[in-house]
Amino acid sequence: RHVVEPRREVPILDRCEVLVVGGGPAGLSAALAARRAGADVIILERYGCFGGTITTVGMETLGWYRYEGTEDCEGIGREMERMAERMGGTTKWPYNDSDCLDAEQFKLVADQLIKESGVRPLLHIWVVEALVGDDSKVFGVVTESKSGRQAIMADRVIDCTGDADVAHLAGCKYTVLDAKESLGVTTVFNAANVDTERFKAHVASRPATYKDWSRTWSQTTSGKEDDLKSPYLDREFEAAAEAGAIPKEVASTLGGSWSALSEAGEATNLNLVHLGGVDVTDVKSLTQAEMEGRANVVHALRALQHAVPGFEHAKLRNFAMTVGARDSRKVIGRYNLTGGDVCNQARFDDAIGIFPEFVDGYNILILPTSGRYFQVPYGCMVPATGVDNLLVAGRAVAGDRVSHAAMRNMMACAVTGQGAGVAAAISVRDQVSTNMVDIMKVQEELKRQGARLQ
Repeated sequence: RHVVEPRREVPILDRCEVLVVGGGPAGLSAALAARRAGADVIILERYGCFGGTITTVGMETLGWYRYEGTEDCEGIGREMERMAERMGGTTKWPYNDSDCLDAEQFKLVADQLIKESGVRPLLHIWVVEALVGDDSKVFGVVTESKSGRQAIMADRVIDCTGDADVAHLAGCKYTVLDAKESLGVTTVFNAANVDTERFKAHVASRPATYKDWSRTWSQTTSGKEDDLKSPYLDREFEAAAEAGAIPKEVASTLGGSWSALSEAGEATNLNLVHLGGVDVTDVKSLTQAEMEGRANVVHALRALQHAVPGFEHAKLRNFAMTVGARDSRKVIGRYNLTGGDVCNQARFDDAIGIFPEFVDGYNILILPTSGRYFQVPYGCMVPATGVDNLLVAGRAVAGDRVSHAAMRNMMACAVTGQGAGVAAAISVRDQVSTNMVDIMKVQEELKRQGARLQ
C-alpha cells in the first residue's frame, strides 16, 4: 500500500560547500577537518546534541583499547579527548591508559569545538531525501524538522549517519546482514548512590579477564588478550537469578562491562543489557528494542543490588537517550576492507589515517598490545557506483564483517571522518569531484592537521 504525495516546491534552508550529516565522532571530525581545510561547512544532527554514541548512547570511551604496546592514531579524535580532559570531563578507564569521557560534559566539548571552528550547526533535523543530478552527482539533501520540509544545497555531502542513510537515499549499493546475524544493540544505563569503594574492593577480590567474556559471548582471541584485566560482570547476574531476584531467562541476556566511577557515587556507561535480532533501520524493530531494553535495565539493576557489593542501595540515574547500534548498512566502496587488511597490517597508497589492530565483534576480540596497526584507505569511503560528490565515513564504510568489527569503533570513525572532511574540502577547492580528488594533496592536508598516516 502506498500514498502518492502531491508535487510541491521545497524551500531552500541554506547552502554550503561541504554538508556533514550526523554529529557523532565521525561527523564532528569531518566537519572540523573540512572547515580547517578552508571549506564552508554545515553539520546536521537529528538529536539535540552533538557527540553521537558518546552523548546519546552513553558509551563514554572513544578508545578503550589502550593496553601497553598500543600504536594509536592521531588527529581530531585524540584532540577531542584532550579537550575533554582540559574541561574536566574525563576519568581514567579502570585497567589501562584509556580515558573515560563524561557523556554530559562531552556535549559541551562538542559545542565548543563547533563554535570555535566556524562550522555552522543545525540540531533536531533529519535528512529524508538525497538530491542527485542527471550527472549522478549529489548536490544537496531534503530535510525535515520543526521548521518543515526544507532543502540544503551543498557542493559535497559526507554521510556520517552510521547507517549510510544518505547513501541509501542516493541509491548507492550497500550490504546489510540479516538482523539475526548482525551485532546486537545495547541499552546503556547509569546508576547513582553506589558505594564505589565497596564495589572496587569487590572487583579487586575477583578480577575478571577477557577470557571471562566467553561466558556471555562465544569469542575467539589471539590468546594474548585472555589474561588481561577487564571491567566485566556476568556471574553476578547468574547468582541473582539463582536467588530468585530476577527471571532466569533474563539473566542469560545480561552481562558486560562497567566503566567510570565518580566520587559522587555514580557508576556510568553500564554496558550490561544486550538485545539481538534488532534491525536498526526498521522503526518497529527499534521501538520494540527501546522498550524491551529499558525493562531489562530494571532487572539488571535489581540483580546488581542483590549480588554486587556497593550496589545495595543503588538507584537508576538515567537510561541512554537511545539504544546503541553496532551494525547496519555498509556501503560497497571503491575498495572494500577485509579482515585480512585489519589483522595483517595492510598498507595503502591512498591512506588517510591509521588504526591499531583492534577488532571487537562477530565473536572476535583482538586487542592492539603488539603495536601492530593498519592504514585506512580513502577508497573505503567512496561509493563504488551510482553517485559522486558523496563520501561515507564512520561505521558504514565499506568492508566485510571482521573489518567492520575494527572500523565501527569510535576512534576509527574519527579517523575516517577527518579523512572524508579533508577530501571533500580539497575537492571543492580544486574543483574536482570526490572520485577524482588528488589523494596526495589530501594526505598533505591531513598531515598538516596532525593526522597520523603511517
